[in-house]
Amino acid sequence: MLRLSLASATVLACAVPALAAEIPIGHLADQSGATSDVGVPYAQGVADALAYVNRKGGIKGEKMNVETVDYGYQVPRAVALYKKWTGGRDKVAAIQGWGTADTEALSAFVTKDEIPYISGSYAAQVSDPTGASGKAKAAPYNFFYGPSYSDALRAMLMWAADDWKAKGKTGKPKYVHMGGNHPYPNSPKEAGEAMAKDLGFEVLPPIVFALAPGDYTAQCLTAKNAGANYAYLGNTGGSNISLLKSCKAVGTDIQFMGNVWGMDENAAKAAGEAANGVVFPVRTAAVSGSTAPGMAMAAEISKVSDPAGTAYRPVHYYTGICAALYMTEALAWAKDNGGLAGPNVRKGFYQKKDWVPAGMEGVCVPSTWSPTDHRGMMEVNIYRAKVSGPTDGALPDLMKAGTIKLEPVKTVTLPRKSEWQGW
Repeated sequence: MLRLSLASATVLACAVPALAAEIPIGHLADQSGATSDVGVPYAQGVADALAYVNRKGGIKGEKMNVETVDYGYQVPRAVALYKKWTGGRDKVAAIQGWGTADTEALSAFVTKDEIPYISGSYAAQVSDPTGASGKAKAAPYNFFYGPSYSDALRAMLMWAADDWKAKGKTGKPKYVHMGGNHPYPNSPKEAGEAMAKDLGFEVLPPIVFALAPGDYTAQCLTAKNAGANYAYLGNTGGSNISLLKSCKAVGTDIQFMGNVWGMDENAAKAAGEAANGVVFPVRTAAVSGSTAPGMAMAAEISKVSDPAGTAYRPVHYYTGICAALYMTEALAWAKDNGGLAGPNVRKGFYQKKDWVPAGMEGVCVPSTWSPTDHRGMMEVNIYRAKVSGPTDGALPDLMKAGTIKLEPVKTVTLPRKSEWQGW
């Protein structure tokens, strides 16, 4: 996986050349850090989409000057880059960000400096633009494309409660939160445990396992001995692969529920049969192989870094495309309505309801942001990883043969409850 990440990182570095441009854009990417297993394909989607927009004329005729930097999932490096991007004459018009710890660390900065910040973190803690919920600080310049980590977990717990009944089980199902002791895995922990209690689960003490791959036999035995029936995996695929293999080895009978970064095609290949049955939320309405109308444009965007059009693109790549295109359309609106100052770009995100970027119909899930609510999406598409045989072949071949499948399970549309905002 490390070799794959480094190879992909090389492609990413080549995908966004320095341009003689007028609109500076910052892009934080994890190409080498603890979440690079999923950070690389997401960042490639962002980079390719921005380069594609430039090739089509940029933002109303002006090119973007995109600086993509691998910050290695290190908060101090993210802060230093932010200061560079905002401290000079060429202040960035917007930033494509990444992790939860750095997104939260920069939130006060982007609020003060009025810089729209579109993150790869879906922490509910940055979804309240006014702070009126009382659950989190006001984050008026933070945006993300997808359901919050908390809302995605709420939806999966609703599914799990129904799943328990559908299987004819009696008594209280047992739920456990598993993940690193880090802002990203911890982001939805309290919200998930509260939801689980409301749905009738017995909530077990959380189990910590690191964001890095390792031997997690002890954690699996703890979950097994506690009788866990449903477990949320708060880490990215890299460490989840290790945990799933360890749990298969000790014979656990647990329905694992990954977060949006916790499972994908690459993780299913690496984990093999241990990944079979894992459910997880997907932020797009389509995955590779779909015939949705927007997949044609996605294929053209993909050719920015893969001119031959042969690369397999996992779910995170398409999410990166969507995140980038929402930003470029907000920039385009701002340019026509007073200029590219941060407050205008922010307003650009509020101009449409059930918004899908042009050309991406059936791929990007309709999203709505408002001045009082930055939960863009309350619809949660739940998928299941299916692995039916050895996974030592090439991923495109495994997907084509059906050895690995991503099967839609259920779409849960959550109520936009005010008490859930920021939490």
